[in-house]
Amino acid sequence: QVQLVESGGGLVQAGGSLRLSCAASGRAFGSYTMGWFRQAPGKEREFVATISWSGTTTYYAGSVKGRFTVSRDNAKNTVYLQMNSLKPEDTAVYYCAQHSRPYYRDTSYFARDYGFWGQGTQVTVSS
Repeated sequence: QVQLVESGGGLVQAGGSLRLSCAASGRAFGSYTMGWFRQAPGKEREFVATISWSGTTTYYAGSVKGRFTVSRDNAKNTVYLQMNSLKPEDTAVYYCAQHSRPYYRDTSYFARDYGFWGQGTQVTVSS
């Protein structure tokens, strides 16, 4: 069974930075594309960023591009989300997710493509 555990969330002032981590266990981490999604109160879950299984391809939502960076360390079974220049509208619960298919040809921003999800970590940005 796959387990994904996020950490690194918290309260930060606008303009600040946070680094989220997602530790994975249960199957060959290095074989799977990973994604980050978020859900704000009263809103639907939305895509944030994704990184291919090899780490060579990344893709970002337009709202975070240039501010957030996704990376992975396959030796540590961990994916990261570095968040800079945070804005109040970035406030949400952030989830990491693992793609359903190994060695997927690219990245995906569709939540339906991800079969395993973490429990989420709260990020709150104050103005």
